[in-house]
Amino acid sequence: MANIRVLDDLLANKIAAGEVVEKCASVVKELVENSIDAGSDEIKIDLIDAGTKLIRVTDNGKGMDKSDATICFLRHATSKLKTEEDLYRIDTLGFRGEALPSIASVSDVVLKTSTGDIGTIVHISGGKTISVQNGDSRKGTIMAVSNLFYNTPARLKHLKSLYAELANITDYVNKIALSFPNIKFTLTNNDNIVISTDGRGDLLKTIRDIYGLEVAKGMIEIKISDDDYDVTGYISKPELHRSSRNNMITLVNGRVVRNNEINKVINDAYHGYKPDNRYPIVVINIEVDPSLIDVNIHPTKMDIKFSKLEELKVLIENVIKSKLNKKILIPKVEVKTPIYEEQKLELSRIGEAKPSYENELFEEIPLEINEDLEEVTLDLEEKETDRLPELYPVGLVHGTYIVCQNELGMYLIDQHAAKERVNYEYYKEKFGNPIKEKTAMLIPVTVELTGSDNVIFKENIAFMNSLGFKVEEFGINSYIIKEHPTWLLKGYEEEAIKKIIDLIVHFEKDFTIEKFNEAMATMLSCKLSIKANQNITLEEMENLINDLRKCKNPFNCPHGRPTLILYSNSELEKLFKRSGF
Repeated sequence: MANIRVLDDLLANKIAAGEVVEKCASVVKELVENSIDAGSDEIKIDLIDAGTKLIRVTDNGKGMDKSDATICFLRHATSKLKTEEDLYRIDTLGFRGEALPSIASVSDVVLKTSTGDIGTIVHISGGKTISVQNGDSRKGTIMAVSNLFYNTPARLKHLKSLYAELANITDYVNKIALSFPNIKFTLTNNDNIVISTDGRGDLLKTIRDIYGLEVAKGMIEIKISDDDYDVTGYISKPELHRSSRNNMITLVNGRVVRNNEINKVINDAYHGYKPDNRYPIVVINIEVDPSLIDVNIHPTKMDIKFSKLEELKVLIENVIKSKLNKKILIPKVEVKTPIYEEQKLELSRIGEAKPSYENELFEEIPLEINEDLEEVTLDLEEKETDRLPELYPVGLVHGTYIVCQNELGMYLIDQHAAKERVNYEYYKEKFGNPIKEKTAMLIPVTVELTGSDNVIFKENIAFMNSLGFKVEEFGINSYIIKEHPTWLLKGYEEEAIKKIIDLIVHFEKDFTIEKFNEAMATMLSCKLSIKANQNITLEEMENLINDLRKCKNPFNCPHGRPTLILYSNSELEKLFKRSGF
């Protein structure tokens, strides 16, 4: 007797649900994507208890007739694919025909839909059709999913807390709203508004709706293209960063995707502009011919393969670096207007209060032309000036912060961070383009190494000599350095040599000269900089500022910390209540 048999549809759908329907957010994703594919420009997602009791998605799309409304719950039933060739040119969010039968197999589903004529109501529970009847003629679709995972108790048991489930759903809706700024999205939980976008097609305003006004004001528009890709979107100024990569959002033809290589390129492009363990806020949409990508990798359709990934990575890196290198990126201190006791503050329940940007004041001051913002985000293509304006030092605070001024206001410069930047660019250039001139050391430096350190260093003696040093073996495990390049900082020769050797022997396995130069320049720039609580003269301040103005990136130390901040004249006046009240 044969042991192999074909599974019935109900069991097959439950198995598929294990991949497609992982949590409440998975259901929301599949239903919302169906609504988008249906041509909706308004989508409302209503939840009860973070979707564990009810998920209802309402749209104003084209709807379905009675025949499609019943067939759509059959496995592999789809309107998105007609031939095998269509699989290689997918331009819709859904296409597999697995989502609806998978959801219906582990929940109770009521579908109400109409093309504008007589509507259809389909009730399915646990994958079995309960009823099919006529409904009203409202054009569009309402899909209500309740009792999720009621017949798969193991999965129900492992649902996370209501807060975690709501957070996952909110995260998805935020990202899909950024993908489609021309669609009005509303998300409610227990009748409280969680997300609301205006759907007018302005991506920056959608960013405002999701992240708030302050983030939106700190975004920089990007736009670049080649023969295969059109890349558009917004990147944050370096001072706007988060602890998680979750706000680095990549969209491909409107689809929210995951691609670690693209995320790495984006983050690497910010190197030196932000702390290493922080991540920028980025919304990048990539438009590409569907034939150049493959989204049929996983049922969730989040992962994607590019046929020309390297070209895309170069394109993204170039546009981000270009924008960061053209902007004056001085963080500006903003003064919050105090709330006086006589002012009454009305508090609403969480989720009911309207965002502050919907008031009349905001409507009178368009986001795009905020004058205070333009004061510190000048584009060098439009204004011929140094990236760092002329500054005039007036004193030192706590032996750490240089106080400067110019016509824009008052600046505070972190002398250690500023000197780090100057040193970093100096050493980066020297290590990258070593000059052959050498200086004999008055007292040669002797270094003793053992074990694997000795083996690694011996293999790299030639490399160290190419930097302008003269290294010779001096015994079994010992080496003597008799000469060093002339550019090495006087008085720190021995310390620098030992740090270079230490970096060589302890570098990661994927050693490259470029990585070494970067690491070496970063390390020396920190070790050999002016320390905090170290008083310097006015002349030394002027020299440091002039050196900083010559840097390619004068705004951040190699670790990403800001070198200076600005208190604009208007903000100073607010502090002293001279204006703005």
